[in-house]
Amino acid sequence: MSAPKVTPMVRQYLSIKAEHPDSILFFRMGDFYEMFFEDAEKASKALDITLTSRNKNDPDPVPMCGVPHHSANGYVARLVEQGFKVAICDQVQDPSEAKGLVERKVVQVVTPGMQLDGRYLDASQNNFVCAAVTGRGGVGLAFLDISTGAFLVTQVTTPESAFQEILRMGPKELVLPEKFEENARAAAAMRVADQLPTSRLESKDFENARTRDRLLEHFKTRSLEGFGIQDLPLATRAAGALLHYVQQAQRQEITHVTKIQAYFQDQFLWIDDNSARNLELLKNIRNGTRQGALISVLDKTVTAMGARLMSYLLRYPLIDPQVINLRLDAVEQAKDLARVRDEVREALKEVHDLERLRSRTALGHANGRDLAAMGESLKQLPRLWALLKENFESPLLCGDATDDGLTDVADLIDRSIREDAPPGVRDGGMIKPGFNEELDEVAALATDVKGLIAGLEAQEKERTGISTLKVRYNKVFGYYIEISKNQTKSIPPHYVRKQTLVNAERYITDELKEFETKVLGAEERRVALEYNIFTQIVDRINGEKNRLEKASHLIAWVDVLTALGHVADHNGYCRPVVDMGQTLDLQESRHPVVEKMLPGQRFVPNNITMNNLDQQILMITGPNMAGKSTVLRQAALCVIMAQMGSFVPAEKAVVGVVDKIFTRVGALDNLSQGESTFMVEMQETANILNNVSHRSLVILDEIGRGTSTFDGLSIAWAVAEYLHDYKDHGVKTMFATHYHELTDLTKTHPRVKNFNIAVNEWNDEIIFLHSLVEGGTNKSYGIQVARLAGIPASVIRRSKQVLQTIEDSEEARVAYSAKASGKGGKKDVQVQMSLFPTPGELAAQALERMDINSMTPLEAMNVLSELQQRVKRPEKAPADVTAETEDQE
Repeated sequence: MSAPKVTPMVRQYLSIKAEHPDSILFFRMGDFYEMFFEDAEKASKALDITLTSRNKNDPDPVPMCGVPHHSANGYVARLVEQGFKVAICDQVQDPSEAKGLVERKVVQVVTPGMQLDGRYLDASQNNFVCAAVTGRGGVGLAFLDISTGAFLVTQVTTPESAFQEILRMGPKELVLPEKFEENARAAAAMRVADQLPTSRLESKDFENARTRDRLLEHFKTRSLEGFGIQDLPLATRAAGALLHYVQQAQRQEITHVTKIQAYFQDQFLWIDDNSARNLELLKNIRNGTRQGALISVLDKTVTAMGARLMSYLLRYPLIDPQVINLRLDAVEQAKDLARVRDEVREALKEVHDLERLRSRTALGHANGRDLAAMGESLKQLPRLWALLKENFESPLLCGDATDDGLTDVADLIDRSIREDAPPGVRDGGMIKPGFNEELDEVAALATDVKGLIAGLEAQEKERTGISTLKVRYNKVFGYYIEISKNQTKSIPPHYVRKQTLVNAERYITDELKEFETKVLGAEERRVALEYNIFTQIVDRINGEKNRLEKASHLIAWVDVLTALGHVADHNGYCRPVVDMGQTLDLQESRHPVVEKMLPGQRFVPNNITMNNLDQQILMITGPNMAGKSTVLRQAALCVIMAQMGSFVPAEKAVVGVVDKIFTRVGALDNLSQGESTFMVEMQETANILNNVSHRSLVILDEIGRGTSTFDGLSIAWAVAEYLHDYKDHGVKTMFATHYHELTDLTKTHPRVKNFNIAVNEWNDEIIFLHSLVEGGTNKSYGIQVARLAGIPASVIRRSKQVLQTIEDSEEARVAYSAKASGKGGKKDVQVQMSLFPTPGELAAQALERMDINSMTPLEAMNVLSELQQRVKRPEKAPADVTAETEDQE
């Protein structure tokens, strides 16, 4: 673009855009936000709005598009959802006061991790932005949810652990140093950077001294010891950099972030992302929704704060029995006191999302409706706190917060804010009549001008006795008093003549001028005064942000614990015994999700007992569809539920604390990474073997299926041995397999026990009993399952024929093998069976097709010699033998 064509407005736009090159700039122009150049092209496509241009007749027209300012939030949310950043550039000067170009500046940058509008946030999940930095000692991570004020930090030893932690916390955005990729191992491990919107900060923003000073300044402290992060230099660096990033985006201090909380991975039951997905904790595998996941059964919370906490507790179960049992005490009280629990839950239903309302208020994004929702929520506290203190003993259900009903804040909002306040804070109509005398007067002027004029006119008529007196208004003279000429002799001395007409005179008075000043611009003054009063109310509420945070925290816990009590009561769960023992004993246990998806059917419960002394590995065989996977998963889910502080679906449960849960179930190709199904399966298995401890629980649903039978069986056998013998203690393992040979492990490994899922056979059909019983089985019932799946009858018949041929051939081979070796028993490792004809069978087929009458004696001798060699040493594929034999013919 040539210089002469750049208008002052475009120059202003380009200057501001240069400061935000990675954002789509929403440039306020009157009642619209406009976008120009590449931003307009991107936004019009993403939002499906019309792309037009300025100066259409110009050889180089400027692309542009726009959205109304009053509905901009929806458009911003749609862009952010697609991974864009949006910089909001507002007019910060009244156009009427501007001498030339109106002053504009960016007032907020909205990113996927910094969305504040509750309409576009998942109420049940935190909306974290994460910062990561590597250094000596590992990786520092910081997570900040600006919508709630939550600020968490941790430090891990490896990039791989950092990657898993990020997946576990589930941030919506990642912030990294600009040279992060220079650490090759970190860059390789942090594959999440390819999946999340990622922003870069200069390396200096992650420097130790700079980040520490930022945190000290923000929290207004002299030391970080009170937060427990003084010995976590990498976590401190990540936290300071993240705080800087968020403050820059918000263009203000984030005062509602009042504390920073350090946590460590070894405080929690470790569940890697693969295991969380396989166990369907938060999402089902089929379509990624909550339906059919464990969270859908447990999350009967009635507040958004409770829903977020429930999700967090499910992702981070504990390993400290003392703390776990404190939670279980509270859940037990909530379960037993059903009437009180229901009253508490009814009160909680009236509580809005106080955490996010508090944050919006602190950041200046709250409107009248937000404050009204806050006030309505706070009105519930006195009743709620009384119920808790009078009925419960658990400190988790009646903490210190119950001493503060926040009645002063609730009263302030109740007296000041209208329940039907409009969405805009500069539109008026937010403040209740009677709260502010000056506002009442201005509002009366603005809403009843005609009535006020009529009243003034009647007052003057009575005072002067002039019946023809009228109070009128025009744009030239403003308000005036008009009197007929035949009555002008009666006018009071303080009337000042303003205009003479043919039949009347017009006058003004000081009182009328004062009235005019009040009336003209009364609406503008009313709106401005309302906004000023509103900001004063907001400031007073912000002064109580710590009290609001404390109340929100307790409400979330009360909601979660009463919800778990409700679920335990309605679903027939038992309280687990959680200790530091090595036993996992689940009597009459059930799968918490599957049993809810069997309407009208009874779920068959099972007993599962494991320990590290005599029943450490459960080798489980049985046909597909019998329920092996269900039994495996229900054991893991019961452990997770117990350690998060929930009752479990069983008649009796003893859970010796587990430190890590690993699962390896069906794998899929990872074609984008060039990895086959078998490679994915082996990577998952390697992760398990390299990270287990004697307190871990391992769930293996088939090992070695992605390769040949011999290879797969060998790997599965070796994996089972490794877990059995691990550091002399072994690892509790549930191993479902179709390799029936693995049941022989019980002969040499005393802590391996065989179990199978029982079935009944009747008239060539099978009936699944879904019961876990002792002992192995050597039948997979694959053909019967195939019939149930709808495989055509002809294929089923052929399958039976092939199976019979293979089994007969196998029996012959075993008999021959036994005879040749001089032993009468079956060999330890059986020969893998082939579905192709054997060389002998091919030779017989070739002989049958030969026309011996047309062959010379020499040709016949050559063919027989060749076939004999093939039978003795089948060096070529079966197809080659057949082809060569046919050539001889």
